[in-house]
Amino acid sequence: MVIFGADRIEEMRQLFAGRVALITSPSGRTADNCSTIDRLREHCDLRLLLAPEHGVRGDKGAGEDFGNGIDDLSGLPMMSMYAKGSQRLPQEALEQFDTLVYDIQDVGARYYTYISTLKNAMEACGKQGKRLVVLDRANPLGTGAEGTVMEDGLRSFVGCHSLPVRYGLTCGEFARMVNAEEGYGCDLHVVPCKGLRREMDYTHWGRVWVMPSLAVPRFETALLYPGTCLIEGTNCSEGRGTADPFAIVGAPFVRAEDFAKKFNALGCPGVTATPIWFTPFYSKHAGTLCGGIHLHVTEKATLRPVAMGLKLLKLLQEEYPEEFSLLPPGSDGIPFVSRLAGHRELERPDWSPDDLIARGERESAAFQARAEQYRLY
Repeated sequence: MVIFGADRIEEMRQLFAGRVALITSPSGRTADNCSTIDRLREHCDLRLLLAPEHGVRGDKGAGEDFGNGIDDLSGLPMMSMYAKGSQRLPQEALEQFDTLVYDIQDVGARYYTYISTLKNAMEACGKQGKRLVVLDRANPLGTGAEGTVMEDGLRSFVGCHSLPVRYGLTCGEFARMVNAEEGYGCDLHVVPCKGLRREMDYTHWGRVWVMPSLAVPRFETALLYPGTCLIEGTNCSEGRGTADPFAIVGAPFVRAEDFAKKFNALGCPGVTATPIWFTPFYSKHAGTLCGGIHLHVTEKATLRPVAMGLKLLKLLQEEYPEEFSLLPPGSDGIPFVSRLAGHRELERPDWSPDDLIARGERESAAFQARAEQYRLY
């Protein structure tokens, strides 16, 4: 079994000095299935909980803003880092701790907002002279990188640093990179995993899959997510509100049988599709019958989810030119799909998946070389 940072709290208790605050989520659990909240309270003066997207207990919806309150189970005060208008560490929170601890399982994709929360916390701790302790957790997708590196002009909460879509770092390694490259000067301490080797993905951990959020219920979901999350920037359903989010993709105008045949004809390695009809119970097209495809991972070693997602996006555009569209731009004039992609190529009608895949191969290889100095395993 791989031992995560949260399993080493007692061993490393000297790090948790003074008043302690914790950023966590339902995935913050030890190998013996104890909440990190409870384990920290046994060994330090835990005063405050800080909530990322979805909340400390996972009771908040995707993108739902929420304020401060009291955590019912622990009785501890809880402050939001996902409040309307700000995803930063509240100033009043900084006055209540000496040491901030971070323990959240990530999925290894740049869009997933937990690493943005970690980055914002690191910046604030650097400015205020606070200690930040990252209880490291392995990246379920392993150390491989894929996709284009985000352009600086498109930074947002779904793209906080110049990473490829699949970035292949643990949260502790990501923190080391950001602290150095952004010059935060944060008093950063990473409690490393034990037994983790570079070639490992989730299937080697010997641990149960604890959902990072309800939209990522399985490891297979995490494998597909770097590609199918791009669908969130379109008028098609990415499967939210179905039994298999990010594996089911479609829209009311999609002809399921025909589209499944055409997707499979693309020959994307490691994945196949079956036709499906579905009616989302929330999110896009809620209550409306949609046709689409259900994606199945057949060989994770050959799967290239970002390349697959780009080809899927282009197929939707080509097959349904009158119905398919990108979601309209925000107030800044930038469509959400461009925020996700980390570039603006998808706004051009004649964009090429092959060109973007080739560009991604070059940029992710350069990123791997850049990331080498920050690796712990």
